[in-house]
Amino acid sequence: MAHAIWRPLALAAALAWAGTAQAGLFDDEEARKAILDLRARIQAVDDAGRKSATDGATANTQMLEQLTAMRRSLLELNNQLEAMRGELAKLRGDGEQMARDLATLQRTQKDANQNFDERLRKMEPQKVTLDGREFSADPAEKRGYDEAMAIIREGNFDAAATALSSFLGKYPNSGYGPTARFWLGNALYGKRDYKGAIAAFRGLVTDAPDHARAPEALLAVANSQAEMKDPRAARRTIDELLKAYPQSEAAAAGKERLAALK
Repeated sequence: MAHAIWRPLALAAALAWAGTAQAGLFDDEEARKAILDLRARIQAVDDAGRKSATDGATANTQMLEQLTAMRRSLLELNNQLEAMRGELAKLRGDGEQMARDLATLQRTQKDANQNFDERLRKMEPQKVTLDGREFSADPAEKRGYDEAMAIIREGNFDAAATALSSFLGKYPNSGYGPTARFWLGNALYGKRDYKGAIAAFRGLVTDAPDHARAPEALLAVANSQAEMKDPRAARRTIDELLKAYPQSEAAAAGKERLAALK
């Protein structure tokens, strides 16, 4: 387009110069020189037009290329921005899920700790006071004793004797031991196993002579000996009771029993 503009301008300039030359009535040599000079000028003008057009096209091409590159960069930036927004949304979602998971884990841990503490408390030794004595007993130990006593309260002496013997074998150093021996002797006495009863009562007196049940155990030994038709042994046992525990209720009952044995 620039080339088309420059060409008419060049021609106009040439014609104007030609008119001036003609007016001057040049001779042939001068006319020939003028024509050559005109042709040279037209060519120069034409070449300048072509160069300008070429330079303009080159500039336009560069501008288009730069614009295309900028558009491409803008598109890439938009794509990156959208990708970053997607990643941010995903991170937020993951963060919220992690927060929910953490809250769930904390609740689970808290419940587990509470359950563990409860189980631990059930397994920890408990303070027990029995027959004036205080001692510690494991939950299973206490449960075993209570179950055996529940049987003897039902009057089932055979089962009670078995349960109490098993308990004493399982917990030989138990704080329940003296009382368990006393009730074992009573269960055996109830089933008329007088020798077994005497052994149980004697075990209590030997192992725990200061126990609250010891006077009753000696009286029960005397009663078992009387049931076995051995009054002499019964009298000796009552004498032992009166000497060892003179102020006890069992001693008062033993005196009455001693009078009957005589």
